[in-house]
Amino acid sequence: MTHFRNRFVLLGDILFIVVSVLGSFALRLDAGQIGDYYPAIVIMSGLALVIKIPTYYFFGLYRRLWVYASTNELRLITIAVTTASILTSGIMSLILLIANSQDLVLGMPRSALGIDWLISLVLIGGSRFALRILGEQSARRSGKGRRALIVGAGDAGALVVRELQKSRQLDLIPVGFLDDDSAKQKHAIYGVTVIGKVSDLATVLDNQQVDEVIIAIPSAPGDIIRQVNDVCRKKGIASRTMPGIYELIGGKVSVNRLREVDITDLLRREHVRVNDEKVGEALSGKRVLVTGAGGSIGRELCRQIARRDPAELILLGHGENSIFEIFLELQSNYPALKIFPVIADVRNAPRLDSVFTMHQPQIIFHAAAHKHVPLMEANPVEAVTNNVIGTRNIVQAALAHNTERFVLISTDKAVRPSSIYGATKRLAEMIVLDAAQTPALAGGARENNRAFTVVRFGNVLGSRGSIIPIFKNQIANGGPVTVTHPDMLRFFMTIPEAVYLVLQASSMQSGGEVFVLNMGQPIRILDLAEDLIKLSGLEPNKDIEIIFTGIRPGEKLVEELWDEGTPLVPTLHPDIFRLDQHASFTPSNLPQAIEQLATSSLTADRAALNQFIDNLIPGAHISDAQPSDLRPLTLDF
Repeated sequence: MTHFRNRFVLLGDILFIVVSVLGSFALRLDAGQIGDYYPAIVIMSGLALVIKIPTYYFFGLYRRLWVYASTNELRLITIAVTTASILTSGIMSLILLIANSQDLVLGMPRSALGIDWLISLVLIGGSRFALRILGEQSARRSGKGRRALIVGAGDAGALVVRELQKSRQLDLIPVGFLDDDSAKQKHAIYGVTVIGKVSDLATVLDNQQVDEVIIAIPSAPGDIIRQVNDVCRKKGIASRTMPGIYELIGGKVSVNRLREVDITDLLRREHVRVNDEKVGEALSGKRVLVTGAGGSIGRELCRQIARRDPAELILLGHGENSIFEIFLELQSNYPALKIFPVIADVRNAPRLDSVFTMHQPQIIFHAAAHKHVPLMEANPVEAVTNNVIGTRNIVQAALAHNTERFVLISTDKAVRPSSIYGATKRLAEMIVLDAAQTPALAGGARENNRAFTVVRFGNVLGSRGSIIPIFKNQIANGGPVTVTHPDMLRFFMTIPEAVYLVLQASSMQSGGEVFVLNMGQPIRILDLAEDLIKLSGLEPNKDIEIIFTGIRPGEKLVEELWDEGTPLVPTLHPDIFRLDQHASFTPSNLPQAIEQLATSSLTADRAALNQFIDNLIPGAHISDAQPSDLRPLTLDF
């Protein structure tokens, strides 16, 4: 179809070239003089056809769909027409010079050459952009599509409108923008007018026919998304959004990424992005190993690391299916990247040593861990062996093979832990911080810390086994939605945002730091449940009942990201803080204590295990938790 259409474009160009030559003479001469210059007109017309058509072809003017012409095509047309006119003018001037030297009468006004260039530019460029205008008008006339209101008149909003105008398949007609920028009010973008501010949404929906609202602000904070979605829900209008900015890092904003508003959009915060180049420099050309690569955080780590052009990416995990899935995904998206899937258990020290010997990783992100508080309360030996002994094994392998950087993914539950899970993660932090002070095995004592560090943050939305899938399943089954306590608060962050900040923090590390991510204000679990019910088009406690089941063993009502009174040090990124170096306590007998803990966890004396951990970790109060075997295990939130 493209070649068929471009044949007509070629025929049109032949006509335009002749018209341009004739026009240049007609504009320069009087009507009675044109006959005197007939030989020059014929020669220049023939010469222009011989030169310009091949030149246009060389610049690709017959290999494009002009219904999608843009400013890039306009620049190309200008270069092609100018080049062709210069060649034509040069050869025509040479012909005139030869004719005069042979006493042949071949006169022509020299200014006609410049006029020919101008007319050619207008005719060649104008004809192609006329095709684009006709194509757009045809697309608009072809369907009585659904009417879409765009929230956000920035670059993303403009891109959405362009895609909607060009694509018939989307069956959406943009009817207006809403934007809070007063300078944009009443102005048009691609023929679509900014008709009000975001606060005017309810009024606009009442006064105009709108079938769908599209939120085209990737950096929009959660309160804007919630405001728009609440109005649309009350008016019975469908709403869709672009993913948040952290989800789009390294990707391309496009209409194909539009999706239904989900709970993660309601928790967005203002986006601040600093030193992304430093992250790339830290990872580019490096051999990077990710433990727990099949988990939610591990997968996103692998995705974002792969975009930074590492030399190798080693995916280490215990579950073969999850490793297989992320391996296929990365292999498809990054075919040139060397990716090595490794099935191994972090508790198997000899296996880890063989992996490190083979791949010699330079950077390690340790995300492998058991994480469910109730399950670990019921299975403390697994928490200890996986989270503590597994971390020790990975750290020892990293030390033995002189790994350059090591990053432990930690949790807010490690602060004054009240659960086995939180305690094991705090012990994992201690192991990494202790290793930061360990002398290099091959080179003796070090003046500086090893670049081993901890990044601590709260809950992430969308991870496997998190509250969102559980709430969704409960809503799909008609309820009830189970919440442990009406006042329970948690810090939340989306997976892409958390991983991006982890990578940012890792690029700042010098060794021995505990970085804490800015999680914003804590959110009530009850509010989260109510928001999710509303996003499902239902009313809390009317369509879906919410019941309270009581706090489970090891849980806190409110989590903390650092010990009370601990000084925080700002970093280059406003969403990342560093704990004061003196706030990270590591006992001098840590290796011996870890061995004793591993032995104690295998005994049946749970009270003794809890007391041992309380004595080892400052602020720990695991002994205060209700024993998990006094009531059936539940997975409510």
